[in-house]
Amino acid sequence: MGNELWITRIFNDYLAGLGNAAIGLIGRPAVARPWANFVTMQILVAAIIIVLFALLRPRLNVQKPGRLQQFWELIYEFVHGQADEQIGHDGVKYVAFCGTLFIFILFMNLIGIVPGFESPTMTPSVPAGCAIATFLYYNLMGVLASGPLKYAGHFVGPVPFMAPLMIPIEIASHLGRPLSLTIRLFANMFAGEKVTMVFMSLVALVVPALFMGLHVFVSLLQAYVFMVLTMMYVGAGVAHEH
Repeated sequence: MGNELWITRIFNDYLAGLGNAAIGLIGRPAVARPWANFVTMQILVAAIIIVLFALLRPRLNVQKPGRLQQFWELIYEFVHGQADEQIGHDGVKYVAFCGTLFIFILFMNLIGIVPGFESPTMTPSVPAGCAIATFLYYNLMGVLASGPLKYAGHFVGPVPFMAPLMIPIEIASHLGRPLSLTIRLFANMFAGEKVTMVFMSLVALVVPALFMGLHVFVSLLQAYVFMVLTMMYVGAGVAHEH
């Protein structure tokens, strides 16, 4: 395996059996080194988030919130505000999924800045997984909000006689959303990471720091865009007036 990260090497050296058991569930044959960088980095990001909130939970205080609590309260208010704006007055119902998606993607984007790690969102299958989760979620929420028949009516269009034309268009539009989300996140993170690495290899000081700052901005922007588009899809799916 080329460019194997140190954490991936540990997984492959000591947890190869577990990795082969996992890939065996999807019918793939066992290999000597089953763990890929993007998989171990996602596990690391998930572990960091879990530990972070496990440490925060017992420190929550209404009267005297700490700095960490205040920071995450700002994040929550931001996500909640976006949900209210994009989805409507019931937006709070969807904050948990959208906020989790935002934090997970943001951490995956930013971890590539740390030496010895790389952003798992540079691998197409990672954004694709997030996009598929979004696709399944907003369709499920639409069915639960309106019922299967009424939600299916979204695909028919405003007037019944246009159904033969509108149904294929709507299906193609919905199927294109995961592809759009995947390409947008992957392309931006891959390009940003490669540009930063190239300048770090050419110039040792100052210039790489500028591109690392740009990488942080792109990471924040792409996580935000992914979240907002998810909210827009949810909002369209649960809107009763449709």
